[in-house]
Amino acid sequence: MPTAPELTSRRQESRIIIAVCVVLTLLLWAVFAQTLRYDFVNFDDDRYVYENTEVSRGFTLDGFKWLLTHSHASLWHPLTTLSHMLDCQIYGLKPAGHHLTNVLLHNVAAVLLFLVLRQMTGKGQSNASAARTSDWRSTFVAAIFAIHPMRVESVAWIAERKDVLSGVFFMLTLGSYAHYARAPNIRRYITMSILLVCGLMSKATFVTVPAVLLLLDYWPLRRASGVSGWRRMVIEKIPLFALSAAAAVITMFAQTVTMPTLDQLPFLDRLNNALVSIVVYLRQMFWPTGLAVFYPHPHNQLNVWVVSGSALLIVVITFTAIFLRQKRPYVFVGWFWFLILLFPVLGFFQAGLQGRADRFTYLPHIGITIALTWTIADLSRQWHYRRALLASAAACVVVACALCAWKQTTYWRDSISLWQRALAVTSNNQIAHQDLAAALWARGRIAEARIHARDADIAHAQTILGDHPFDIPTRDNLGALLVQAGDAGGAITQWDTNLQIDPNDGNALNNLAWILATYPDESIRDGKRAVELAEKAVALSGGGVPIVLRTLAAAYAENNDFPKATATAQQAIELAAGQRNNSLAETLRHELDLYQARKPYRESPTN
Repeated sequence: MPTAPELTSRRQESRIIIAVCVVLTLLLWAVFAQTLRYDFVNFDDDRYVYENTEVSRGFTLDGFKWLLTHSHASLWHPLTTLSHMLDCQIYGLKPAGHHLTNVLLHNVAAVLLFLVLRQMTGKGQSNASAARTSDWRSTFVAAIFAIHPMRVESVAWIAERKDVLSGVFFMLTLGSYAHYARAPNIRRYITMSILLVCGLMSKATFVTVPAVLLLLDYWPLRRASGVSGWRRMVIEKIPLFALSAAAAVITMFAQTVTMPTLDQLPFLDRLNNALVSIVVYLRQMFWPTGLAVFYPHPHNQLNVWVVSGSALLIVVITFTAIFLRQKRPYVFVGWFWFLILLFPVLGFFQAGLQGRADRFTYLPHIGITIALTWTIADLSRQWHYRRALLASAAACVVVACALCAWKQTTYWRDSISLWQRALAVTSNNQIAHQDLAAALWARGRIAEARIHARDADIAHAQTILGDHPFDIPTRDNLGALLVQAGDAGGAITQWDTNLQIDPNDGNALNNLAWILATYPDESIRDGKRAVELAEKAVALSGGGVPIVLRTLAAAYAENNDFPKATATAQQAIELAAGQRNNSLAETLRHELDLYQARKPYRESPTN
C-alpha cells in the first residue's frame, strides 16, 4: 500500500501532467483556431472532399465498400477516407467542421507525444528530480511539435487529414510498444500491431515505423545489447515489417498513375533532390521562412556544389551520430528517426510533381527536436542558473514558433491567398499559377485569371526545357508567351537559342524578326537583323505564307526601305485574299497604307 508521501508525490505528478496537457492544448488552439473560419482550398480538397461524390454524401454502406476496395486520390488510406466521410455526415460541406477535426486530431497527437515520450524516458529514473527533468524535456518536444510553423500545412489543409490522423496512431503505436517492451506478451503485441495497421491505413508513409521501433529499443527503452539481443529484436518485428511491406505494395499499385518513369525523372535527379531536401528540411527546422504549399521539382537544375555540400553535411552528421551512439544515444536515435521517417517521401519513389513539402516533416522533425533537447539539457548540467536560463530560452523559442505559425496559418484562409503566397516565395511555379488562375476565375476576376493561366504555361514550358533543353517547339512557344508577358528580352533569348540549335527554325526566324521590327521599345528594334531573319524565313517557306511576308514587310519598313515594304505587303495581301483569310488581309491593307505614306508601322507584337 503506498505511503502518504508517495500518494502526495503521485498527486503532484498528476497535476503537472494535467497542467502540461492543458497548456499544450491552449497553445495549439491559439495558433490553429483561426482555421475554423477558413474555406476549402482548390488543391486536393476537391478530390478528397467536396467534389468526391463517394465522400461528400457521408457514411454509407456502399461508400464503406468503396473505401476498402478503391484508391482515394491515387492513395489507399481507408481510415483517412472514412474520417472525411464521417465529417461530411456530421458537418456536410461546411469547411469549419472539417478544419475542427484536423485541429482536434493534431491536439490529440501533441498531447500523446508528451505522454508517450515521458513514459519512455521518465520510467526507471534514479530520483524524482531526474524524472521531472525528463518531463520538461518531453514537454518542450511536444510544444515544438504542436506549434512549429512546419506543422501548419498538415493542420490547416483539410486534404492533409492523413498527416494528423496517422500522427495519432503513430503516438499510440509508440506508447503501446513501450507498454509491450516493459512486459512482453502476445496480447500487448497484438494491440500494438493493430495500432500499426491503423496507421498504415491512414497514411502510406507509416511503412517505416517498425524501423523506428528498433531505434527505440536502443534508446530510451534499452532493450537489447549484443548481436543475439539485436537478432531477437529484429525477429520480433518481422510480422510488423511484413504488414508494412503489404501496405507498401498496395500503395505502389495505387500510385502508379502519378509516378513518373526513370526516363521522365532520372534516378540521379531524384537523388540530388533528396540530398538537398534533407538539408532544407533541417534548415527549416531552425529557420522556417519562405514556406509554400507547393515547391516545384528542380529536376536537373540543382547546382552541383549545393548537392555536394548537402551530401557532405549529411555524411558528417551521420558519422557524428554514430560516433556518439554510446555517450549520447539520443543523438543517434533522433538523427536516424529523422532520416527513416523521411525516406518514403524523399522522391526515390516519386509521386506527384513536388520537389519537397512541409507536410513531409510532420513526424520526422520530432527526432531532431528530441536530439537537440536532450543534448542541450545534458550539456548544461553544470551551468549556473541552469533552470532559469533553459526555461527562458525554451519560452522564447516556443513563443517565436507560435507567432510564426500563426502568421503562416493566415495564408491558408482561401485559395487565392494560399497561391499568392506560393508565388511570392517560389519561382517557375506552374501549379501555383494554374490554381491561382482557377481560384480567380471562380471569383469572377477573369483578367487576372488569364494572366496567371499564361504564367502557368510559361512555368510549364520552362520545366520542360529544364529536362529537354533541345525541345525547339516548346522554346518557340515559350518565346511567344514571354512576349505576351512583356518580357521581349527573354523571348529574344529563347529564339536565339533555338537558332543556335537549328538555324533553319522557321518559327524562331519569323517571330524574332517580327519583334526586332515592330516592338514598341526602340532599344529592342534592329531593322537590319530583322530583314536578314525575315528574308531567310521567307526563303524557307517558299514565299507562299502571308504571315511570313507580313514580317518581312515590317522588317523592310523598320530598315527604312519603304518601296520593298509596300511591295512585300501587297504580295502578302494577295496571298491572304486567295486563302480567304479576310481578317489578315484587312490588317495587311492597313499596314500597306502606312508604308505607302512612308510612316514606320509600330504595334505590340501579336505574331
